Amino acid sequence: QVQLVESGGGLAQAGGSLRLSCAASGTIFFSLSTMDWYRQAPGKQRELVATITRGGSTNYADSVKGRFTISRDDAKKTVYLQMNSLKPEDTAVYYCRLRQIGVDYSGQGTQVTVSS
Repeated sequence: QVQLVESGGGLAQAGGSLRLSCAASGTIFFSLSTMDWYRQAPGKQRELVATITRGGSTNYADSVKGRFTISRDDAKKTVYLQMNSLKPEDTAVYYCRLRQIGVDYSGQGTQVTVSS
């Protein structure tokens, strides 16, 4: 069984920064996983925010390019999302997701609220 636990969410002012973490536990070859951060705001569809592959390649939604950075520490089985220049429209529950062949897990999410 694999568990993903997100942390680091909270309240920030517009223009501010937050750093989210997602720690994996359980029997998993974390280094072989593709990791995603996605978010869901009330009344809106789920949005894929950022992805990092096992090789370290990254991809971002247009809405966060240049402001968010995804990174990973395989030794700690942790993926991060550094969020800078936050905007009120970044307000959402943020989830991390771990993907491998035949494996797909998501965490419970962490709330990010950005005030104007």
